[in-house]
Amino acid sequence: MAATGEQKLRAWFAARLPSDWFTRPVDVLYDRDEIVVVGDLAEPPRRDDDPGHHAASCLRAIECFREDTRALRVHVAAEAEHRFGRKVGWGATCGPVRRIFTALSVPVMTRLRIDERRVLDTLVDASIARSRSDALAWCVRLVHEHEGPWIDELRAALVHVDEVRGAGPNPRDDGGDEL
Repeated sequence: MAATGEQKLRAWFAARLPSDWFTRPVDVLYDRDEIVVVGDLAEPPRRDDDPGHHAASCLRAIECFREDTRALRVHVAAEAEHRFGRKVGWGATCGPVRRIFTALSVPVMTRLRIDERRVLDTLVDASIARSRSDALAWCVRLVHEHEGPWIDELRAALVHVDEVRGAGPNPRDDGGDEL
């Protein structure tokens, strides 16, 4: 069975990142525009009397990681961007805290009919969102929150489609790295 795009990217990044950065293999998210690499950091010791202290300690650990690893992350990102033709973003998880600290905000063109635009305009008029773009992003986050398991099933089905497609003839072999 052929490796998935995520498996290929994990292996590629694992070969370039120091083994002591993360406590387990990195998570890799990607789409047509961007690759986001997120790793788990070692948790600082807990204080039983103050759960807020632990979260603050985890956030500090992420910020220290971000500063201490910047030069190598930039170097690895430049190599990945050249090889895969996508921007690279980074993030870290430490205990209950997850931060994506370099990621794109990509404009997406869409065509909406009047009823759909009115929904966005209502969100803007009610100060739920600053703009139609912000309102649309809010709607997408809401769908993800309420339909996440269904979206995950669709992604899993697409992995199978990619495997079947990869086993068939490839009329377009340009020699580049396919994900």
